[in-house]
Amino acid sequence: MIRSQIGAKMCSMSGLRVIMDDIAALSGRPGDGWLNLGIGNPALIPAASAFWRRRVQQATDADFEGLSCSYGPSRGLPALLDAVVQYFGQRLGWPIDTANVMIGPGSQMLCFIAGALYAGPSSDRRRALVLPALPDYTGYEASTMHPHVVGVPSNIVATGDHRFRYELDTAAVGGTRDAGVFLVSNPSNPTGRSLSEPDLAAIVKAAAAQDALTVVDNAYGQPFPGIAVTETPPVWGDGVLNCFSLSKAGLPGERIGIAIGPAEVIKDMVAFLGNTVLHAPRLAQHAAAAALRSGDELDALVTETIQPFYAARWNLAAELLAECLPDDLSWYTHDGVRGMFAWLYIDEPWIDDLRLYGLMKQRRVFVVPGSYFFAGSTSPTTIQHGRRCVRISLSAPEPVLRQGIARLGDALRFMAS
Repeated sequence: MIRSQIGAKMCSMSGLRVIMDDIAALSGRPGDGWLNLGIGNPALIPAASAFWRRRVQQATDADFEGLSCSYGPSRGLPALLDAVVQYFGQRLGWPIDTANVMIGPGSQMLCFIAGALYAGPSSDRRRALVLPALPDYTGYEASTMHPHVVGVPSNIVATGDHRFRYELDTAAVGGTRDAGVFLVSNPSNPTGRSLSEPDLAAIVKAAAAQDALTVVDNAYGQPFPGIAVTETPPVWGDGVLNCFSLSKAGLPGERIGIAIGPAEVIKDMVAFLGNTVLHAPRLAQHAAAAALRSGDELDALVTETIQPFYAARWNLAAELLAECLPDDLSWYTHDGVRGMFAWLYIDEPWIDDLRLYGLMKQRRVFVVPGSYFFAGSTSPTTIQHGRRCVRISLSAPEPVLRQGIARLGDALRFMAS
């Protein structure tokens, strides 16, 4: 068969496909010594598992036939829409109603829908999907069915011994043209970087100047799961679509995402969803509604269980990197105090992320090459920087993290020799 242009684009190799291929490879080798420091699966935290197990069981007991044995509205389960309005009104003070809300099969799908709707060829011109804060989630490269993706590299700022951070290049963001969608994760996958209030304002302003939509993916931030530190709460306003996810709060397999934005944008997204996958899983929506209605219980899960867990893991990773990496290596981690990942930058002329990825697989460890997180940039300096980075997941069991980082040190010594 001859693929269409869209088919060729959507079947192309990407960083996300490499990660998913690694997941598939690992699932076929249980207990045979492979260490997974690659995928962004949340850690199996007993309290989080118990929280969701209880609510999924309650949903099953309440109305299994009505939820799982029948179709429902594309916008989402009415009980969940009402719970979202109440929860975000109370927690963030947002003046929304159900016309501003929809439920989709994961926040990644919601970002894809927005990109498909508003980026690409249109009646007036071709509009780009802009990633304003590289590095950013590798899956965003496929959040438009057309190849016009523009990535804006962030500025690199040293912050201390073996530490650095990325800062938004507001001038470059403001200089973009012909955008249809600005898409950014906050806090960031892969670095845990958090946008400040001026950062968010600069992105929204640049989008508004081009009649473009700003999409903020809050999958790691406020109000849940709170894995990484968020400098400023999600912003509500014209031209801004916020996406939230229950995945990193402990329910990744059920694919429940929440989009909150202008009613006309939500209406378009509901139509797209109805014309493709109909609706998100209904049993999980019932469980999500119960979780949001619980309010204080969900907030306590975030602040008392999820946040301390990842803060401890981030500190442990920093200790292990200092212990296991060669003393004479110029390495840096992205500055932060929490996050699901350690983002490692190795400023050496001999480093190559794809070669390191291969050497780590030889040592039966999965990591993710850094270059996958710089989609849409053609800057030689940025491309070189990306090839010197690697993402390490912190959600694996502690012994796996310890062994994996030790093997990383061994691979780097081999490359340097």
